Amino acid sequence: MSERPLPEGPAGPVVIVGFVGLTLEAIGAFQPADSVIYVEEPDVAAKRQLDQKMADLSFARALIEWEYHLPGTADEFHQAYPDLAPSAIVPAIEYAVPFAARLAERYGLPGASLGAAQILRDKALLRRVTAAAGIANPASVRVDSPADVLAFLRERSGPIVLKPANRQASVGVQVVRDPGEVETAWQHCLVQDEGIFVPDRPIEVSMLAEQFVEGAEFSVEMLVREGEPLFTNVTGKRLFPGPYPVELAHVVPADTTDDLSRLLGERTARLVAATGFRTGVVHCEWIVSDGVPYLVECAGRMPGDAIPDIIEMAYPIELFRSYYAVMRGEEPPAPLPARAARAAAVRFVAPQQTGTVEAVHGLEDAARSEGVVHVDMGGAPVGRRFTGLRNSWDRAGIVMTLADGPALALRQGEAAAALIRVDLAPDPRPPAGE
Repeated sequence: MSERPLPEGPAGPVVIVGFVGLTLEAIGAFQPADSVIYVEEPDVAAKRQLDQKMADLSFARALIEWEYHLPGTADEFHQAYPDLAPSAIVPAIEYAVPFAARLAERYGLPGASLGAAQILRDKALLRRVTAAAGIANPASVRVDSPADVLAFLRERSGPIVLKPANRQASVGVQVVRDPGEVETAWQHCLVQDEGIFVPDRPIEVSMLAEQFVEGAEFSVEMLVREGEPLFTNVTGKRLFPGPYPVELAHVVPADTTDDLSRLLGERTARLVAATGFRTGVVHCEWIVSDGVPYLVECAGRMPGDAIPDIIEMAYPIELFRSYYAVMRGEEPPAPLPARAARAAAVRFVAPQQTGTVEAVHGLEDAARSEGVVHVDMGGAPVGRRFTGLRNSWDRAGIVMTLADGPALALRQGEAAAALIRVDLAPDPRPPAGE
């Protein structure tokens, strides 16, 4: 591939792979004008009208459209822009992790390493590697048909989880409790539509059946430099009721014991070593059953679901600024705290019925509620049709709270969310006989 013209601007741009709107304010707080180049899939850029969004970002220099989901495209990119001289390569979404890791290698910058990125992106491979390192994992097998799922279920004494090995945002994940549910669950899990957030070309379907582990759920967010943890946080997680394990709320720090927090941090550090992860952020999810942390999955990127925001509020810490400094090979701008000073939570809002949004009420009351620092119902515009809660994209909004303890932060978020009402026009009934 021939070399392409460089986007004009100051030397040493940060290259962010994947466009995440919720991070723009945090990045804009410390990145100077014309200092960021975004890389996004052409289909996604068009569907999300990113050229228009970029025009409003003072820190953004250019958008480069590139099919970064595909193998080998980081090497192609490096050949096309050999003189780009970036200061850092940052993966913003799950699908960007391997591309960003390889691109960092090609430009000689800190990064996860391609080997670690490939392990993290394949949940089945991650299970094999971490199990060999002594990390507890639920029983798990690749499945290619409902018959495979049924066979695995019949080998277990309890429910199982059916999930893709290569997707994000709980897409295609379902708990299966009865053999009679298998066929329907398989069909539901094959519907892995992420709309405007993924390319139009098909993504390989790769499915796992796994043992269901009952217990409290947590995630560990760890900033790592050359394999060594610099900052560790433990987040508590709650789920919406039902067969789809979609996050209802997160709280920082987790409302648990110091001993369990240390154990979760130690297991995450062991995972970092086992995968060969070098530099960046890992976001590892765990279920603790009878005192044993079982690995759910782990991402080699910043978490979503506003977890970085509540981390920054609770400690406090400039997490994004520190992350970007480490990715540039620099020291964080300030000492990194070991303990949170307060507690912060995010509570999600989702309609419990199907239908089309007619109006949203109660936002002002929710915003005035005790402890509330932010309310956003941008996921419920008038005219949006809700068909049920199956993954994170099906949620409608968030409430964020700040309090003196985790339990209080969660209660305040729950109280504020209860004040919000989404009016839905019911779906029309089909004509009689259909």
